Amino acid sequence: MMKLKFGTTYLLVGCLLAPMAGAYADNVDNDHPMNLVKDSAITAAIKTKLAAEHLPSLKDIKVDTDDKGVVWLSGSTDTQTSINKAGSIARNTDGVIAVKNQIIVKSN
Repeated sequence: MMKLKFGTTYLLVGCLLAPMAGAYADNVDNDHPMNLVKDSAITAAIKTKLAAEHLPSLKDIKVDTDDKGVVWLSGSTDTQTSINKAGSIARNTDGVIAVKNQIIVKSN
């Protein structure tokens, strides 16, 4: 009988605490310094890979990474091939969840 009371009490407490745990998870600080370090590391890795390509048309591309691992590419370049190359580099970088490629071909 005593074990049943303890079991019921633990079950009741668990049911009462579950919504609080869910509310806490929704309020996790996405601006925590460790998230910013991760975002910066992804951005730096992509910029390094772009620079390693030695293509002058890739120098005007801007790279930003949000706290969820989504990379935003913007700016302009000379060819669609360069746009595709930048997108491919970003997609193949560790930690990248998605790429939003907003680079445009600049007109001459």
